[in-house]
Amino acid sequence: PVGWQEAGALCHVSPSPYFPTLPAGFVVGQAGLYEALGMFVVAYVIIGMTVLSVCAISTNGALDAGGAYCILPWHPCPGASLLSAAHLAGGVCGAALTPWPLNPPCLPAGHTMGSSFQVLPRSYWYELLYGTALLLVCLLVCLVGASIYAKATFLIFLIVMLVLVTVFVSFFAVGPTVVPLLLRVGRVAKPVPALRAALGAQCWGSHLPSALAAAYGVDYTTGRVMTFSTVFAVMFNGCTGIMAGSNMSGDLKRPSYSIPRGTIAAVLFTYLIYNLLAFTLCCTCDRILLQKDYGFLRDINVWPPFVIIGIYSSTLSASMSNLIGASRILYALAKDDIFGEALAPAKKTSHSGNPWVAVILSWVVVQLVLFSGKLNTIAAIVTIFFLLVYATVDLACLALEWASAPNFRPTFQYFTWHTCVLGILGCGVMMFLISPIYASASVVFMLLLLLALHYLSPSSSWGYISQALIFHQVRKYLLMLDVRKEHVKFWRPQMLLMVQNPRSSVQLISFINDLKKSGLYVLGHVELAELDSLPSDPLQSQADSWLLLVDRLNIKAFVNLTLADSVRHGVQQLLFISGLGGMRPNTIVLGFYDSAAPRDGLAQHPAFEGIEEAAQLIFPPVRGAAAPRRLSPREYVAVVADAVKMLRNVMLARSFEHFDKARAPSIDVWPLNLLRPDSARYADTCSLFLLQMACVLSMVRSWRHAQLRLFLCVETGTRTRGHEDKLRQLLKELRIQAAIRMVPWDAVVALHWQKQQEQRARPGEAAMNFPGNATCISDEYLKAANRLILEQSPSPTIRFLYLPRPPADTSFYPSYLHQLELLTRDLGPTLLVHGVSAVTSTEL
Repeated sequence: PVGWQEAGALCHVSPSPYFPTLPAGFVVGQAGLYEALGMFVVAYVIIGMTVLSVCAISTNGALDAGGAYCILPWHPCPGASLLSAAHLAGGVCGAALTPWPLNPPCLPAGHTMGSSFQVLPRSYWYELLYGTALLLVCLLVCLVGASIYAKATFLIFLIVMLVLVTVFVSFFAVGPTVVPLLLRVGRVAKPVPALRAALGAQCWGSHLPSALAAAYGVDYTTGRVMTFSTVFAVMFNGCTGIMAGSNMSGDLKRPSYSIPRGTIAAVLFTYLIYNLLAFTLCCTCDRILLQKDYGFLRDINVWPPFVIIGIYSSTLSASMSNLIGASRILYALAKDDIFGEALAPAKKTSHSGNPWVAVILSWVVVQLVLFSGKLNTIAAIVTIFFLLVYATVDLACLALEWASAPNFRPTFQYFTWHTCVLGILGCGVMMFLISPIYASASVVFMLLLLLALHYLSPSSSWGYISQALIFHQVRKYLLMLDVRKEHVKFWRPQMLLMVQNPRSSVQLISFINDLKKSGLYVLGHVELAELDSLPSDPLQSQADSWLLLVDRLNIKAFVNLTLADSVRHGVQQLLFISGLGGMRPNTIVLGFYDSAAPRDGLAQHPAFEGIEEAAQLIFPPVRGAAAPRRLSPREYVAVVADAVKMLRNVMLARSFEHFDKARAPSIDVWPLNLLRPDSARYADTCSLFLLQMACVLSMVRSWRHAQLRLFLCVETGTRTRGHEDKLRQLLKELRIQAAIRMVPWDAVVALHWQKQQEQRARPGEAAMNFPGNATCISDEYLKAANRLILEQSPSPTIRFLYLPRPPADTSFYPSYLHQLELLTRDLGPTLLVHGVSAVTSTEL
């Protein structure tokens, strides 16, 4: 036989050296003995590294049906097996159609060759017919089940071993013989004088010097000049197949026991056979014979039909192996719903558990590939697909080793991350050595398929290697994220959004996702209950609904739920414990406390309209207008005060049920403290934080074209131009691009001064005002300020307003909330912002 299939030592002959076999005569004839042995070492080092990874993963637990698919979720493993089955079927047809000599194939020395005859008719349609007949035999065997396949394979193995013995016996038993050569020119085959092949113990060494060194020439089947890389690529085609045993994992009684031992035994056995065959060929056969006839072993065998029988038997076994392996992978894909309903029929099995529909589908694909007739092209793609699988197996084993997962405890210990890296590099180099174009196209195709499956396929319950790696790396980098090294130049918002019921907060949840600007985003929820009075934690059953909400809204957020006796205590818990290390929320966002009845915006949201997942959300219905509240006005303001005490920035979001992101975006900013008109400044800490948040929003991709406008309230007679110049210079230093609008507000602020004068006239009523703020704000002034805002900007997408600090005296909390309500009434989506620390920097 010319080559030996890796999985089970199956021999194949090939009319062209570009088939996935090992044409030993071709390799030794072109590369010489030394380079051929070196090629074997390099190829088997690459294969051996992958075998170590396969053994490690297969002994780390029970493997289900699917083989490589179980090791590599979402990898296109069936492609290599299906193409290989088609390629092998075509290869045996090519061997069967090789012209046979009319005279006996082995003639005594001095005799010449007469002519040849065609054993079987040869044409495209005949080759297709023979390949189809072979595939039908494979289909029938695979449909019966794995048991009959195993028996047939064992019988074929015995036949191949017998043929192998006759091949090596022939080197000693057959005397010096003349072998006819058929030099093919186009479609004409002309017999030429035969070359002497010294076969027999008495001739050993007579041709050894001429076959030691390389002598690359022209391949008579393709007309191409051979080089080291082309010969090595041809040789490596015969080393694929190590995943054949793994792909049968679902049919093995003890896959973790059988796969490592069977695969390693096959690798060692075939490596020994390849080296012995190369050495005996070099010592006995003329070099020109090795280069000009790749089927000469048939002619010099003790009984020529032995080789043909071995060719047919081994190719049939390899075709069945690839067909049944591909069907098992296809069945595993269908069972996990990776491609949805497209592969649903492939889930069907017989009473014995044989996935007969997957077998038929695999056979159909192989049959379609046979119609191409371009077996040389298929050979390169087959090898590259297999190498992709091998490289990804090594990558999976490397990831498990680097992730230090406690449950990765393979009983096979003869591997390290060094062997995995060497296997990945070796497979990558071989792919591009065989065909740079096909290798690049295959890698791109695999990446596109992985992306499509990542975004389109349903979530599954298997363990992802990527999750273990991410955990390992995130833990390492979180430890490196030292809070003592924080600097204002690299500040970013890290949000904690408190949500009572997602049904009424879906627009706000999406908006804060934009506002976070690649920062931390946590959805917080407080469930009112006492754990002592409950049989189990009620939050566990709610977690899936919250995570599904995050997935469907396509936001990048974490979910943090807590159980407390009051909302205030629950918020305190979340402010204390949310986040980890340097990634902790620095800003809390609350919905506004007003008398408006909440509306269910989840049912009308595009992400849930007509989707079955909406029915799986177990969020309670929205609160009715007359239903009691879980939070009092005093407690609500206390939550704001608690956040300020804990040095957290605060945002209060009002009227976001009317938020419409679809229209042309615009952002209005009012950086003055309208509740303190007598001491308002536009450049204090809170104002700068407000400007920073508006700028952050304008930097988001979907808000990039938003118009950012700053409104500065001024009184007539003041140096208006000076205020505008200072603000413009400040914006320039902060690299914030915004339009400045000067707003005269004499009539509005006059209401405030009038109230102040009345207060001075009645000093006894001063105690009714906020002691901490030392000011008194009338409802008339707040209503006038509200009208001023509406007149200057009737309907922007979002407004940013200054949020003053809550009063020190808790008895004034209801009045504080009342003032905020009057100021923001009917303004549409509004964000009241209070900053507690510097977040802007003019430095590089």
